[in-house]
Amino acid sequence: MQQKRINSLGGLVYSTDPNFKLEEDHMEAAETLPAAQQKLRVLLDKKQRAGKAVTLITGFVGKDADMEELGKKLKTFCGTGGSVKGGEIIIQGDNRDKVLQWLQKNGYSAAKKI
Repeated sequence: MQQKRINSLGGLVYSTDPNFKLEEDHMEAAETLPAAQQKLRVLLDKKQRAGKAVTLITGFVGKDADMEELGKKLKTFCGTGGSVKGGEIIIQGDNRDKVLQWLQKNGYSAAKKI
């Protein structure tokens, strides 16, 4: 519990400034762009995955909840597992063609396969 609180301070543990006041970062998530304006990239990745291929979807601009929802829809369409981590949607296996097909059908016209 204590470690989590210290990490939320951005590494700050002690200040000698008597006038110091801890200010919370009130960064709001960026508004989600409409589907037609999203410039998504669909690519195959095998790095650091024990040789197993995954389909990565990068370039999503918007709230994490919206990216989670898109990831869930893609996983359901492909009939496979995956996750959303670090601003990327990860779909297990080489599903680039399926993912690109679904994205273009659902209004993500700027999506490209790399």
